[in-house]
Amino acid sequence: MPQINHSTLDHVFTYHTPKSDQAERYEKIRTAAKDFARVILHNTPSSPEQTLAVRDVQRATMMANCAIATNE
Repeated sequence: MPQINHSTLDHVFTYHTPKSDQAERYEKIRTAAKDFARVILHNTPSSPEQTLAVRDVQRATMMANCAIATNE
């Protein structure tokens, strides 16, 4: 991971308008994540672990979309 500096912060905390097919790829990732979160919800008991599993799917979705937004 590169060293964090002011330029890095400016890049990370800037809105990145979707380009080319990025919006479509964001949607594919969100749809797959929602499907997986539903599988978790329907196949595990309500519990703190279930909540964490769904939150981890949410976090993975955000990081995947962030990878597209900030690295292309």
